[in-house]
Amino acid sequence: MLPQLDEIEKRRKSLGLSQKELAKMVGVSQSMIAKIETGRINPSYIKTKAIFDLLESLEKKREIKVKEIIQGKVVGVQKDDPVSKATRVMHETGYSQLPVFDETRVIGSITEKAVLNQILTGKDPRELSRIPVESVMEEAFPTVDEDAPLTVISALLQYSQAVLVTKKGQIRGIATKADLLKVVSTY
Repeated sequence: MLPQLDEIEKRRKSLGLSQKELAKMVGVSQSMIAKIETGRINPSYIKTKAIFDLLESLEKKREIKVKEIIQGKVVGVQKDDPVSKATRVMHETGYSQLPVFDETRVIGSITEKAVLNQILTGKDPRELSRIPVESVMEEAFPTVDEDAPLTVISALLQYSQAVLVTKKGQIRGIATKADLLKVVSTY
C-alpha cells in the first residue's frame, strides 16, 4: 500500500528537492508535481508508485549506516577472566560495558551496573573480584549487520547498553549511546 499523497511534499522537502528536480527525476512535469502536492489531481497508480519509489531510494542513500559510527576495535573479556579484570578494562578504556567471549564467540555481556548490583546486594568486593565473569554476566548485546540503518541501533539502544556490529558473521565493531551522541554533534 502506498503512503498518502500529502507525504510527497513532506518527503521531497526533507530531501531538499525542488518540485522541478523531483519532476525531472521521475519523468513528469513540474506542474504535475505541483498539482499532486496541492491535491488538484489524482495521479495514476504507476506515476504515484514511481514518485514514492524514487523518494524512498533517495532517502535510503542519505540514511546513515551503522558502519559509519561504530568503534572499530571491540574490547571485551573472556568468560573465565576474573571480574577484577573486567572492571580494570572498563576503567582503563572508559567503557561501562563489555562483551563477554568464549574464545571468539560472544556469549554475554558485563556492565558496571551488573558489578555494582552484586556489591549492593551484599557480595564481598574481594570475593567478587576473584570470581569468573561468566558468573555475573548478563545477556549478550544484540547484533546487527554493518549496513543496517542508524534507526535500527537507535531502537535497540533503548533496551540494551550496546550493539555489536557484524559483517558476514564476524564482529567488526560496537555502538553505544555515546556513539549516537557523536553523530548528533557532527551535524
